[in-house]
Amino acid sequence: MLNKTFNSYRHKLSPLALSVAVAFSGQAFAQDNNPEIEVIKVTADFRNQELLTLPASATIIGAKQIEDEGNQHFEDALNSIANFNWSGGSSRPRYFQIRGVGEQEDYQGAPNSSVGYVIDDIDLSGLGMVSSMYDLQQVEVLRGPQGTRYGANALAGLIYLKSNDPEVERENGAEVSFGDDNLRTLSSYSTGAINQSETLLYRATIQQHYQDGFRDNTYLGRSDTNKRDEFTGRIKLRWLATDVLTANLAILHANFDNGYDAWTLDNNGFKTNTDQPGVDNQKTTGSSLKLNYTGFDKFNLTSITSYASTDHQHAYDGDWANPDYWASRNCGTAEAPEGCEYDYLWDKKGDRRTVSQEFRFSSNENGRIFADSTDWLVGLYTMNLKEDNDLYSEYNTWPDEVMQSKYDATNYAVFSQLDSNFGNGYNLSTGLRLERRNSEYSDTNGDAFKPSENMWGGHIALSKNLTNQHSTYVRVARGYKAGGFNMSLPAELSDKKEFDTEILYNYEVGLKSFWLDNALSTNLSVFYMDRQEQQVSASQQNPERPQRFILFTENAGSSKNYGAELDTKWQATDNLDLYASFGWLEATYGDYIYKDKYGTPVELSDRELAHSPKFTNSLGATYRTDNGIFVNLHSSGKSKFFYSDSNDSQSKGYQILNARIGYEADSWGVYLWGRNLFDKKYGVRGFYFGNEPDLGWADKQYIRYGDPRSMGVTANISF
Repeated sequence: MLNKTFNSYRHKLSPLALSVAVAFSGQAFAQDNNPEIEVIKVTADFRNQELLTLPASATIIGAKQIEDEGNQHFEDALNSIANFNWSGGSSRPRYFQIRGVGEQEDYQGAPNSSVGYVIDDIDLSGLGMVSSMYDLQQVEVLRGPQGTRYGANALAGLIYLKSNDPEVERENGAEVSFGDDNLRTLSSYSTGAINQSETLLYRATIQQHYQDGFRDNTYLGRSDTNKRDEFTGRIKLRWLATDVLTANLAILHANFDNGYDAWTLDNNGFKTNTDQPGVDNQKTTGSSLKLNYTGFDKFNLTSITSYASTDHQHAYDGDWANPDYWASRNCGTAEAPEGCEYDYLWDKKGDRRTVSQEFRFSSNENGRIFADSTDWLVGLYTMNLKEDNDLYSEYNTWPDEVMQSKYDATNYAVFSQLDSNFGNGYNLSTGLRLERRNSEYSDTNGDAFKPSENMWGGHIALSKNLTNQHSTYVRVARGYKAGGFNMSLPAELSDKKEFDTEILYNYEVGLKSFWLDNALSTNLSVFYMDRQEQQVSASQQNPERPQRFILFTENAGSSKNYGAELDTKWQATDNLDLYASFGWLEATYGDYIYKDKYGTPVELSDRELAHSPKFTNSLGATYRTDNGIFVNLHSSGKSKFFYSDSNDSQSKGYQILNARIGYEADSWGVYLWGRNLFDKKYGVRGFYFGNEPDLGWADKQYIRYGDPRSMGVTANISF
């Protein structure tokens, strides 16, 4: 399958453009003179605009790179994205940061995401996790606020996963992998026409992935307490109803039944000692229906209806140990006069339902305005999100009780966009979105909130073709993230019950260039972000009752983020492709003073934001011989970064290397692969607090590490 896919790309398209990772505006230069340059569409954009003409910063990871690197899950691909990070507080990536903006966790029950996360038009923002890469057409990451297109859930940017569409020609494929840590993955797809007239097409994909999870629980004598047991199924139907009406239905069902046993008191990383290992489960069933009608004289109509139902549970052993362990510790002394008995399970169960409807009216060739120079678009959008939670926790509640909460939020939006061609290579894009949000929250602790607010965002972008090989753009965008509330706060924090809306202004300049007869592409973007009323996550540990934590969100004034991204792709020879990405980020707090658990002010103004490494890099090479030998090497890394908004605990910088070698025939391939070949020990999440009573609950750094070295074999076939 991989060889067949590659040959198709190689003869019909250009591997050069397939990995172009940053969108640079202006017209797709040299396209008429070089038909090998592939036209890549950004499907998350209103008009499915070409990547080469999109006046914004975007990374697209195409099917070829996904297959070459052997990426099974989005977690395997995210290190290829410049100025992108994730918080490892869950079994799979759920909380993301783009250019330093995003969440590290969500222990409460009122979803309010900074990074949008959408799979085939199904909104899973704040949930993430269920993101199999098998049979995927491309991953799209749009950097910066998407105020016109996506509104409140995309302050930092958007992650959009698009699976392959149905095809007329019948094709089937299968893939199987075995590897270290009891890895077993079975995948399969099928596509083709259902009826003889070939107006009804289908595509079906399934994947079952299992792995023990790289941890051994020495107390229970088990190797699977951190397991990954993940099923993903997708069905897509395309109905060519008439010459002017097309319907696309996508159905997703994912059942991730994972363990979560990743923390240790001694930071050894891979040998846990818990008696109540946690879980990290997510069962999602979702669908989207997209209707395109082109029968009107002046405009086209697009309708997108989506629904998602998700049951999720996140639980972990809060003391990271067991009764026998605490009985053996230094109890009954001055350090622990009340003894070391400490047995605590944190558990949150959620039930989320999301329904959305969008109508878009967009001009066609006959409907352009202003002397046929300007395309226009107007639309309406509404979304309702309901989530019920059962939370057993010492966090913001009381022991031995379950706090039940209900959250209901409805968003209404109207938006518009104008795209004008001024001639001489100049193009102007302007957009505006007005959004109303009504929400309601209540819980069994007696808290009740009904915040409502009006918000607006948009963009203005000017692009220019400088020469046939160079194009540039400048873009200003305004994004927003709704304000909110903090539940179950003690009286001394009553002034922090609510926090304000965050506004982000993003200023960006981009330059795209082709060199060496279009064999080499370079894509550069430089940005400056002005965050107003920046929202930060804070926590306090009660010194008199150390098992209890108070978690809340507050505003930290204004802050400035700036930096740059560079992506490059070089088709060095007919057999060798090289690609790389580099990110530089300066992301700091504004005017922010945090109080620790003793009430002592801690100055964090101008400190770097959590999970915002100053440097990120990714370098890859793919080599294929004419007789079927295949080699891919991929290295990625990050500089050090702070783990938290409320302490100075830091990770160490790291670089990891993956490799994949194999043989490819016309319809099958076999590969040996290794991930993190040098077995680098690197942190993906950390905390700094007191969790050991016999140490007087003294603050200490605890780290969760990424996956160690893993090796295996994969075989695939298509027919």
